[in-house]
Amino acid sequence: MAHAPQIRIPATYMRGGTSKGVFFRLDDLPEAAQVPGPARDALLMRVIGSPDPYQKQIDGLGNGTSSTSKTVILSKPTQPDHDVDYLFGQVGIDKPFVDWSGNCGNLSAAVGAFAITSGLIPADRIPQNGTVTVRIWQANIQKTIVAHIPITDGAVQETGDFELDGVTFPAAEVQVEFMDPADGEGAIFPTGNLVDDLEVPGVGTLKATMINAGIPTIFVNAEDIGYAGTELQEAINNDAKALAVFESIRGHGAVRMGLVKTVEEAANRQHTPKVAFVAKPSDYVASSGKQVAAADVDVLVRALSMGKLHHAMMGTAAVAIATAAAIPGTVVNMAAGGGDRTSVRFGHPSGTLRVGAEASQVNGQWTVDKAVMSRSARVIMEGWVRIPGDSF
Repeated sequence: MAHAPQIRIPATYMRGGTSKGVFFRLDDLPEAAQVPGPARDALLMRVIGSPDPYQKQIDGLGNGTSSTSKTVILSKPTQPDHDVDYLFGQVGIDKPFVDWSGNCGNLSAAVGAFAITSGLIPADRIPQNGTVTVRIWQANIQKTIVAHIPITDGAVQETGDFELDGVTFPAAEVQVEFMDPADGEGAIFPTGNLVDDLEVPGVGTLKATMINAGIPTIFVNAEDIGYAGTELQEAINNDAKALAVFESIRGHGAVRMGLVKTVEEAANRQHTPKVAFVAKPSDYVASSGKQVAAADVDVLVRALSMGKLHHAMMGTAAVAIATAAAIPGTVVNMAAGGGDRTSVRFGHPSGTLRVGAEASQVNGQWTVDKAVMSRSARVIMEGWVRIPGDSF
């Protein structure tokens, strides 16, 4: 029996923040995958190695975690005053889907560099030394991201001494600004409340802040679900019952936020919303062995992504944390000590992260002009990715 040979597609494998993903230029994809639909989804799943019942993605570029099961497609800008369109696809690991419902804040840090190196930014915009400001249209959520990319000797500067907890080696610092970060066109608080009583069968009624900034996120208090907020991955990810509880919270929260009509629907929308739990500052030891003192942070946050506790913090969730912390009365703000603030340093399983956000009330509605954080990014491999020609 004859089998279709493999084809090769130009691709770049990049780390952005605490995530990794496969980057493509839209024009480099096979024609059938240049438009949204089943062919594109099937191609990206095969590149990553999904669906994989073993959850290892051995036959692809994924690494069996939500942080590494990611794809990015860049194209010429469709919006005025922007440099590039950025489309993010979160690939399921053991299930056959690509979730297009949200952004990846971590990989956002790599988009500007990829746009420059792949020729999407005009050469006359690139200084010999200095910084290039890249205005990115985030196509999933229809928002603007501004990335400041360092340039040395006419090329993207990737190496440096900026350290990011959750990433082993230092690199060059990339400042990323998320403009008007409410996800999509909805209100920052979809329910109209800073805190809701969220009823979750089998769990109880939880005080929850459900926010739509960076990425839709459900925040609950750690102590209300039996945690301290200092937990590392193994404490959650090795506990099937705990994971089921968090998925139930996520599903019922998704319904309250108007993202889905039924809890069952949430199972097919794993990328959004996120669910996170918060606690007041406390000493703990990060997964790297680093000591984190209570005095080092304003609040502790642990977040789940694609059904598992994240090893650090998703960039978009960091935007949600900063936004919620800036608004007095939210679960996050109260855990951080209450009051007004324009930035927050939170503790996560790998260490700490500082994120800034400025919130204000306009006609009784909360708005956030932008959230700002520093990340890093670099190319890991570039060339072609190969997949069987009949796989999409």
